[in-house]
Amino acid sequence: MLHPTDFSAASRRAFACAVALARRDRAELLLLHVLASPAAFAGDGYVTPEAWQRIEAAARRSAESRLKATLARAGRAGGRARAILVEGVPFLQIVRTARARRADLIVIGTHGRGAISRLFIGSVAVRVIQLAPCPVLTVRGR
Repeated sequence: MLHPTDFSAASRRAFACAVALARRDRAELLLLHVLASPAAFAGDGYVTPEAWQRIEAAARRSAESRLKATLARAGRAGGRARAILVEGVPFLQIVRTARARRADLIVIGTHGRGAISRLFIGSVAVRVIQLAPCPVLTVRGR
């Protein structure tokens, strides 16, 4: 079972559901966080290569720490879990990981944005649903 997380409130709700399902089914839970390139958030400003390295290193350290804490919560809840951290486009990496690890289910949080918002900004969950090699359970964040 695969649970991609961005550490949001929606992901925390999906995590609780994923842990319960994994425990019930005696399945291993794979926690996944995708580090998106900071360039996606840079805007029009120039950032030196050294600054990029510091930004990326800080983002990686933060994600590793948060994944470790999430893994510990899964263990305290009685679930078997592992965590991986990858870089790239979130929806693509989620689908690739599900395929490579032969996940039988993806449990992903949704932010509950409306259709108009999705037209302009897209939705990781929607793209995962469209491309996933297995069933996807969405858990609404609100």
